Amino acid sequence: MLKRFLKYYKPHKLLFSLDMCASLLVALTGIIYPIITRTMLNDYIPNQKYRLIVFAGLGLLGIYVVRMLLNYFIQYQGHMMGVQIQAQMRRDMFNHLEKLPYSYYDNHETGKIMSRMTNDLMEISELAHHGPENILISTISIVAAFVYLSTINFYLTLIIFACVPLMVAVSLSLRKKQRDAFMHTRVSIARINAALESSVSGIRVTKAYTNAQKEAEKFEEGNKDFIAARKESYNAMAQFHSSTTFVTDIFNVVMLIAGGLFLFGGKIKFADYSAFIVSISLFLNPVNTLINFMEQYLNGVTGFKRFVEIMDEEPEKDEENAANVPKIEGRIEFENVTCSYDDETNVLKNVSMTIEKGQKYALVGPSGGGKTTLCHLIPHFYDIAEGAIRIDGKDIREITLDSLRRNIGIVQQDIYLFNASIRDNILYGRLDATEEEVIEAAKRANIHDYIMTLEHGYDTQIGERGVRLSGGQKQRLSIARVFLKNPPILILDEATSALDNTTEIMIQRALDELCKGRTTLVVAHRLSTIQNADRITVISGGRIVESGSHDELMEQNGLYSDLYRLQFDRDGVNLHLNHEEELLSERPHRKEPA
Repeated sequence: MLKRFLKYYKPHKLLFSLDMCASLLVALTGIIYPIITRTMLNDYIPNQKYRLIVFAGLGLLGIYVVRMLLNYFIQYQGHMMGVQIQAQMRRDMFNHLEKLPYSYYDNHETGKIMSRMTNDLMEISELAHHGPENILISTISIVAAFVYLSTINFYLTLIIFACVPLMVAVSLSLRKKQRDAFMHTRVSIARINAALESSVSGIRVTKAYTNAQKEAEKFEEGNKDFIAARKESYNAMAQFHSSTTFVTDIFNVVMLIAGGLFLFGGKIKFADYSAFIVSISLFLNPVNTLINFMEQYLNGVTGFKRFVEIMDEEPEKDEENAANVPKIEGRIEFENVTCSYDDETNVLKNVSMTIEKGQKYALVGPSGGGKTTLCHLIPHFYDIAEGAIRIDGKDIREITLDSLRRNIGIVQQDIYLFNASIRDNILYGRLDATEEEVIEAAKRANIHDYIMTLEHGYDTQIGERGVRLSGGQKQRLSIARVFLKNPPILILDEATSALDNTTEIMIQRALDELCKGRTTLVVAHRLSTIQNADRITVISGGRIVESGSHDELMEQNGLYSDLYRLQFDRDGVNLHLNHEEELLSERPHRKEPA
């Protein structure tokens, strides 16, 4: 893991080298003061060399001016280096997140991911800057202190430094407990962020159902876990600091006793003893720096571990034999396809069907039957367990993901629009489109006239997830996006099910226009929207139970006809949703006709 961390320093080798040189000079200048102090006590003051006292003081002031400039460079440029490393890690994480499959986001909350990208990387940035600097300065200072103190009295120096193993032993014994506590804190912060993201995103639902208290309770659970985690980490940190501080206090006791005995025995002069006491800070200060650095080190290490966890997630990737396909004709074939999300329960079971080029193919059936999963398999959002999906006779695993998805347009019930302008959201369909092409796409989606009534027209900001637009307007904007993309394969996943009848009719016109000349797969609960489909397939329990045209299915007098009659029965229009599951469970599954 250290090797992976160090690679982020490579683009900043020059700045890092200058930072380390500045840190080295700062460490070396720290020894100037005790040297001058000892010289004054032993020579300048007893021999009344007043001129040298002034010169030494002015020289020390000059050194401190240089040290001030070096510290400015370390603090400013060193922190900027840390920021650049943090930015590169954030860039790498974002790019990696963009490559992760759908299944990763099915199992990981957005708030927790954001916590790793913000809080964790901030701690890594601080470690990247202060880590090498503190280690270098402290190490050089400790070595320099040992050398200098040895020149005063070697044996007294050995006695003082004999306490170092005790401090190391205390630090190592408490390190693991502190590291585990900090990891728990990171997890609890991520949980709070996830709860906050969920609550803020669903604020309208919360207000509509007056469930603010419930959301507060859910948030408080995470908050209490955070307090418990912090309590654990601060307890570990308190044990660490109190123990190591006690060890440093022992230094003073040892110094007092040993130094007094040496002075009493005539093994050290009073001036040298005074200089030794002044100089002992050369040793204690870097030791305390390393002790205080331990908390930052543990924060950074735990943050980097969580960063690595994401970076080690297996990204989506093309098969070795995958080829780029610039243009797809649109014939889709499912051959004995089986799919599962958790390797235990199959969502689709041995599904076989063929959608001809330019055909409008409809899927109907109960919720959870596998319709949406089937749609997600065509653009290869998920891998299949068994079987094959072919487009134009070519297995989709032999087509690069980018070229496959460029040829597929998707309009879903749950529309996602970005917090940007209307133009930017339409342009998402094809980023290099001209203004004329954007307007033409909006006209074909029946949204242009509405856009022109807005004060800022296509530059109107629509808010987060298009909150300033109605459901029908958001749907038409998404349709305009697909018009601009102009794909040969179109997937409509319950695109109108959340709309009222009037809006649905308007949207349906835009969808009918969108479907012309494309292979279209339609998922619908409202059977009125798919009567004119070339073929209708009923899916239940992950299997195909019926398939045919509307007239053929009605003649079979099976499940589809029951659902259709129930849905259009004047007395049953409001009841069909309640009875749909009963019908599907009571009626035996039929195999697809040859």
